[in-house]
Amino acid sequence: MNTIWELDFYSRPIVDENNKKRWELLVCESPLAPDRDLDSLFRYSQFCDSTQVNSIWLKAALEAAIAQAEQPPTKVRFFRRQMTNMITRACVELDLPAIASRRTFALWAWLKQRETNFYPQQPGYQPSESPSVQMQIGGLQRLPDALRGEQWRLVTLEAAAFADMSDWAIDFGEVFPLSLVNLAPDTPIPGLIIYSSRALPLAAWMSGLEVASIQIDGDPPERIVLQTGANDQWLLLPLRDRASQQEAQNFELGKKAAQNVHFLAVQSGPQSEAFAGFWLLQTLDLP
Repeated sequence: MNTIWELDFYSRPIVDENNKKRWELLVCESPLAPDRDLDSLFRYSQFCDSTQVNSIWLKAALEAAIAQAEQPPTKVRFFRRQMTNMITRACVELDLPAIASRRTFALWAWLKQRETNFYPQQPGYQPSESPSVQMQIGGLQRLPDALRGEQWRLVTLEAAAFADMSDWAIDFGEVFPLSLVNLAPDTPIPGLIIYSSRALPLAAWMSGLEVASIQIDGDPPERIVLQTGANDQWLLLPLRDRASQQEAQNFELGKKAAQNVHFLAVQSGPQSEAFAGFWLLQTLDLP
């Protein structure tokens, strides 16, 4: 069974007796099942003196975390690209794949909770703006010609409809329990369904991309874009008429009302009850 960890290693709004920022390692298990109990997720935190910030310390801290976990990780995700070298070096020495990814939903929620409820209670707390994550988005890429869908549809499903996700027929994809974001059962969640005669190859290809979110690009909307990895983006669909542009605007409004939660589905056709691919997504407010 795959166990994915989400990792952040960075300074916090706390200073030590020498007025130096304290650093902290946070590790959170990705909740890969829609019915996963969030309280059962493995979490690990450890503060680090600013004079010890290096891959050697990080490796030792990760070894301590692994020793406490019931299941060791098979992969590590991290969103802070400026820490790539240090995180990658520490993980390589532990034979752990480390991947820059914006699919760190559980970690981001935990970090926001700590910024509100934990750090302000610590000695040396100094409120400050969250440091920039330095997300430099890459150029827009086109999907391979053989993998483009023939039709698409923007839809909404109430949050309650996702309660039985574990029973859905899904070949590729990744979901998380909606309890992570505490949405009311009647909250409409917007999504994009792509219909393709090559649905399975398209979904298989997407499964290797660290699918993060769907964005509407342009004002007025000009295209629907798929965000993947740390900074990649792919042109999914051009918006050529006023009707589709209005649908796209409604999609973005729906995302905001659902705490930026949305979904991407790939099916062989409108009559299909199975999903070649299904990803539950959330656009994170990374600065």
